[in-house]
Formats: sequence, C-alpha cells, structure tokens
Amino acid sequence: MMDWLRDNVWAAWLGIAVVLGLAELASLDFTLLMLAAGAITAAGVGALFPHLLWLQIVIGLITSAAMLAAIRPLLVRKLHHSGELKTGSAHVIGRTGVVVKEIHPDGGGSIKLNGELWTARPYDEVSTFPPGTRVEVMSIDGATAVVYPVGDPFSHQYPELDQDPHPTSGKDSEPPRT
Repeated sequence: MMDWLRDNVWAAWLGIAVVLGLAELASLDFTLLMLAAGAITAAGVGALFPHLLWLQIVIGLITSAAMLAAIRPLLVRKLHHSGELKTGSAHVIGRTGVVVKEIHPDGGGSIKLNGELWTARPYDEVSTFPPGTRVEVMSIDGATAVVYPVGDPFSHQYPELDQDPHPTSGKDSEPPRT
C-alpha cells in the first residue's frame, strides 16, 4: 500500500481535493474550494515529481494561500453581496421612460419604458404630464406604472400622437408641396 501511495501520490492529492470540494458544497464559504484548488495543484506537481513530497506541499500551500487572498474575496463580494434580484414588474422601478400619451389623474396615460408601452398614472392626484416628458417609475400598481417627472422633456416628437385620426379634406387643407 505504501509503495502504491509513493508512486501515485497525485491520486491521494486528487482524493483530498474531492473531499474538500464536497465539503465546500455544505459550507458555501469558498474557503474549502480554495484549499481544493491547492490540492489539485499539488496533484499536478505529484504527477511530475512523485518523490518530492515537500515540493508538492509547498506548491499546494502557495496556491491555496494565493487563491484565499486573491480569488475568494472577489467571489464572496460577487455572490454574497450582489444586489437583490428583482423579478416581474419590480425590475422597472427606478427606470426612466418617456410619456407617449398624456398622463393625468383620471388615467389613460402611457409611457415608453425599455422599448415597451406601459399604462401610467401620476404619483399624486393632481399632476398632468404631457407627451415627451421624461418620467421615472416610482412603483407599480397592478399593471400600471406610477410615475413622476424628471429632468427636461425630450425634444423628440411622436408623430403617431400628432396625427389627426380624421383628417379634414377641403379648402383649409394645403396641397402637398413638390
């Protein structure tokens, strides 16, 4: 058994790495994962230099220490301290859109938000926002965005809103220019 272990020390290191990796699944602290990375590195050194146990240990420790110092803090910050995942309509809260149909307290207004049309109403019971006004979504009430104005109105005009659905024909209309 000892002769096999001396000749296949890399397999022992891989076994240690597997045990540390499985233990990491229970802790989710990323410490054992970094130690497993050191054991895998030691396995590689063990495959190349099977009789230099001291070199395997030193390289494994250096790798583990480097992973603990450099990689683990990045992983912990990214995975444990990331922002709250917003799902459903909550993902639009705080986003900015543009009024495309006048928003008034009686309802019926709409905004363009992230390329989608949303029904919208003002945050209070007295405000009216004309088309082109930039608004921010304060909350979602059912399927309606509750909005308030921000900044200056966009200069972009919405031609579909300016067109009269029943154009007049007759003397008052100007002939097309050529």
